[in-house]
Amino acid sequence: MGNITTVQQIYAAFGRGDIPAILEHLADSVEWEYGISKTEVPWLQLQNGKTNVSNFFESLKQFDLHKFEPKVFFENGNIVVALIDVELTVKATGIKIIEEDETHIWHFNTKGQVIKYGHRLDTHRHWLAYKGKNSLGINLVDFA
Repeated sequence: MGNITTVQQIYAAFGRGDIPAILEHLADSVEWEYGISKTEVPWLQLQNGKTNVSNFFESLKQFDLHKFEPKVFFENGNIVVALIDVELTVKATGIKIIEEDETHIWHFNTKGQVIKYGHRLDTHRHWLAYKGKNSLGINLVDFA
């Protein structure tokens, strides 16, 4: 089984809400959300180790996911890159985020386990939606 197939299986498990099936593909020492800038957004936090990755999936309960569409996969050696279209609404603020070509980067070891994973997306837009602010920094919750 190639690494693209593994990533596709992970996305299929995500679609079913089968978190244990996702965790089976991760190395014990996985770096989840590697390389991300420090942010207050719960779903954009570095998680070190397989046991902590469940924190990421728990944080996803803070938004409604309307669309998660993997479109393109690239593989070179032990790295898979996937482009995903995502639409979600942050429950606490009601603000919708649309990410076209959100980039997911998967690093694998020689055993076919994920050792590093990260999103590349508009972290500022996610922060604004999480905080309830528009692009000018105006608190939208004050006007609700």
